[in-house]
Amino acid sequence: MRAIVIGSTKHFLFALGYGLLGILAAALFGAVWTLNDRPELKPWHTLELKNEYHQQLGLKDFSEYLQLEQSLFSELDTQIQRIDFASNPQHSDFNRYDNQSPSSPLRFDHNWNRSYEWQHPDAEFGVLLLHGMSDSPYALSHFAKHFSAKAHVLSLRLPGHGTLPSGLTSITWPDLASAVSLATAHMKLQLKGKPLYVIGFSTGAALALNHELENIDQDKTTDYQAMVMLSPAIGLKPIAAFAKWQAYLGQILGQKKLIWNSIETEYDPFKYQSFAVNAGDVVYQLSQRNKQLMHQLTATQKRQLGSILSFQSVVDDTVSSQEVLTELYQQLGLSQVEPSKPTLNMAVFEIPVKDVPSQAHHELVLFDVNRNPQYRQWLALPLDELMFTQGNVPNSSQADFTLTLIENNPNAQDKIQARVMRQGTAESLLKSKTEPLIESIALQWPKGVYSLSHIALPYPESDELYGRSPSGKQDKIHIGGNIHSGERGVIALSASDMLRQKWNPFYPYVLQRVDDFFTVK
Repeated sequence: MRAIVIGSTKHFLFALGYGLLGILAAALFGAVWTLNDRPELKPWHTLELKNEYHQQLGLKDFSEYLQLEQSLFSELDTQIQRIDFASNPQHSDFNRYDNQSPSSPLRFDHNWNRSYEWQHPDAEFGVLLLHGMSDSPYALSHFAKHFSAKAHVLSLRLPGHGTLPSGLTSITWPDLASAVSLATAHMKLQLKGKPLYVIGFSTGAALALNHELENIDQDKTTDYQAMVMLSPAIGLKPIAAFAKWQAYLGQILGQKKLIWNSIETEYDPFKYQSFAVNAGDVVYQLSQRNKQLMHQLTATQKRQLGSILSFQSVVDDTVSSQEVLTELYQQLGLSQVEPSKPTLNMAVFEIPVKDVPSQAHHELVLFDVNRNPQYRQWLALPLDELMFTQGNVPNSSQADFTLTLIENNPNAQDKIQARVMRQGTAESLLKSKTEPLIESIALQWPKGVYSLSHIALPYPESDELYGRSPSGKQDKIHIGGNIHSGERGVIALSASDMLRQKWNPFYPYVLQRVDDFFTVK
């Protein structure tokens, strides 16, 4: 009897095992088939440029980086000239690689895909500009123009960017960090002791933070007097941790489409629309390294960081808005021994704190959603869940920063105001009874805009590419106002891409805050 039971159990386990393997194989086949059933790859997805920068090249200084960049773009021109766009059965009039297309970078007064340096003989300070993943130096060009009147400006083209989307398939975060180090050393040499500030967008912000954290970890002096971060990539969605496995699977199976999260028409002259799986993993690995450093440094070491001013939308589909608070600002005063972290709802933001100073060492500006009642019924989540739901607030935090929430003015729904709160310990926030500092802002939500987006923060309404209205020139593409109505599947652009907010209606406020921030440092 015992033998029968053991034999039956063994057969059952074998059957169960084979069944699970069959289910796994079927699921794997289905996933591969789904991911592979996408648009065909184009030359700009598969070509590999040999003159791209990698840290292993061991370049001595930034001038060598620029020389390599010149060779890179010469190589790019040679490769693009070999492509016959007219004979392509999926030819699009909007293609950044076709010089006859309205999407060509050559249609613009300046090719913003390349690094640029604007020297100033009487510069008061220097500004280093670091764009985001899949972007180009165009992303921060408005800041460059603004500060060029009084500062030495350098906007760095990060490795893998400004050329072909295929450049994102092989870069590593140390490649990007190494290029930032070369640019930083160059600026320090040029400025001869004058302050150096950095403005970073998304991944660029994470690279600036990493540069300083690595300096501190290695007992080196910091380089940046202050840092401004726009939509900083401090944390990503948990699924980003599994991105590299999709790429590995594609390599094993010889399915090149699997190394891409998205394969899109390249209609944007200064930003890739296709996104490589590796690019997401690079940002994830960089964010993990920053978290590791932030948690292991002592409070004394963290105080070596220059002042940080960040701007973040409370809704962000690319990076974690919550982790900007929990993994950056609430860590700035903590040592490597973390206190317990009770879970509290971030309605604590509504609890005011008295004696708010005009300037704090670190500042975080959050842009709330547009709470005009006309949008309430359409929102995917209740309004009280749109902020950092179940955010972690250390109950013994020594973090010291000013939080500003840009919100609807309750007396005029489309107009906005700034609610300024000083952050301290959770106990002090909960006990406080005084009113926060409320500042009126002479700006308002545009009609039909219910929130900002990750990509909108660096661009004003007047931006000729992403702004609300075209410049009037019909020979080049305008993306910001491309919202078209009609049947599904007719327009090459996806509805989600067309409807994503691409410019910042509150850019004048951002620029003024950055001006003030640099002035007092």
